[in-house]
Amino acid sequence: MNMNPVINIAIFTGFLLLAGCTSKIAKPEKYSGFLGDYSKLKEMKTSSGAPELRWVDPNFNQENYDDIVYMPVIYYPEPKANTQVGQQALDNIRNYTNQQVKNAIAKHKPLVTTAGPRSLIFKSAITGVDLSKEGLQFYEVVPAALLVAGLENVTGHRTEDTHLYFEAELIDVQTNKPVLKLVRKGEGETIPNQSTPLTTQSVKILINKMASDIANFSPEGKYQ
Repeated sequence: MNMNPVINIAIFTGFLLLAGCTSKIAKPEKYSGFLGDYSKLKEMKTSSGAPELRWVDPNFNQENYDDIVYMPVIYYPEPKANTQVGQQALDNIRNYTNQQVKNAIAKHKPLVTTAGPRSLIFKSAITGVDLSKEGLQFYEVVPAALLVAGLENVTGHRTEDTHLYFEAELIDVQTNKPVLKLVRKGEGETIPNQSTPLTTQSVKILINKMASDIANFSPEGKYQ
């Protein structure tokens, strides 16, 4: 049976849309500049099986270090609050991320406030909090359904996915050069519509998962 060419095009477009919505890692256009150089990052798996972009200096040996200077999590760049993502939500998300990540880093080495000759410095940033329209489902790709989906977007009834982008690095005090870099994209809860404000609860699960992966990380590729 021959299919209508318009439907064929719509189906093909649907596959492209689905492919574009399945990426679990941060694309280069999402890099914030916080890490400076991203050229050596490779996609790897975390202890939970989640993908992340990571680079570890091949000469890095954690036994050469006694402690870690922990720098609090920052936003980079500093976000602007709006009606859906208020300043209190931004502050709460950063504070919760900071608490969880700090606890995770403390699993590896004692945390200190002053660097010594055998110290590492941990720096990290939330580099993006995205609220995007939920990916189109395949059945919506036929022209009439696309029209309906478009109307839902305009009227604010379409659900929204939440994503948090996180970048971090470990720096050797002696050389002042990174020995580890990572970029993580995490998916939070789906928000009912664009009128629903973002809260810490919306991204709490992904922050907990990310912190757990940091706590269980081993540069040798073996998880504790």
